[in-house]
Amino acid sequence: MNLEKIIFGFFIVLALTLNVGFVVGELANPGHHSLWMLFAALLVSLLTTGLKIGDRSQIGAVLLSTSLVSNLQLILAVSVWAVLEGGMDVVPGHDKMVAIVSLAYGALVANGVSVLMLVSDTLMSRR
Repeated sequence: MNLEKIIFGFFIVLALTLNVGFVVGELANPGHHSLWMLFAALLVSLLTTGLKIGDRSQIGAVLLSTSLVSNLQLILAVSVWAVLEGGMDVVPGHDKMVAIVSLAYGALVANGVSVLMLVSDTLMSRR
């Protein structure tokens, strides 16, 4: 087994699962969405971007682009929570929470594409 590939796969799947953990729940209910889960999803997503930078293959370029999309969506979600609501300690209103979770769903799609590509690349590779 290749330790580098294990770590790479671990963080890609972790980014997806943290994102899922944030978006699960009623869309407009702020009590169903943890700020800490959103931060964890963003931090792991940024870390996976760093891991994807060194890959010079065609699939590496697409994986990097999906990671950049996910980062952008999560950064916008955190920004909406922090800026439009007047701080991170303020619970967002229903309309702002819908915007935050919708942005996180966009990141979820990008992370899902990344995981699907990783799995398909792994299945297509020969020993």
